[in-house]
Amino acid sequence: MGEFRLMRLGEQFRSEIARMILSGEVKDPRVSTFLSVNRVEVSGDLAYARVYVSSFMPDKRVESGVAGLQNAAGFIQSTLAKKLPIRQFPHLTFIVDVSVKEGFEMVHKLEAEGG
Repeated sequence: MGEFRLMRLGEQFRSEIARMILSGEVKDPRVSTFLSVNRVEVSGDLAYARVYVSSFMPDKRVESGVAGLQNAAGFIQSTLAKKLPIRQFPHLTFIVDVSVKEGFEMVHKLEAEGG
């Protein structure tokens, strides 16, 4: 499958999963509406998709929320499969993404040193 199509599909997954989190469709109590889906990387054969999730909440809460999303992965996959017309639906794996938080902390440190 083409690179552009995989990126577009990943963006559709990201948008739909984020909407499900915000609307409270994922009923797991560990999943907070403060979780943010940064990006989704879909494998070329559509077998797997990695969903990168972050938040400015404490690390333990983010890890717990990602565990809740992983627990609800089957529900999320089936919901997305009904909305998105693709023949083979990838297996979703949720991963804690600390890059945004680390970037924010780095900018904060640089501003503190400069000012």
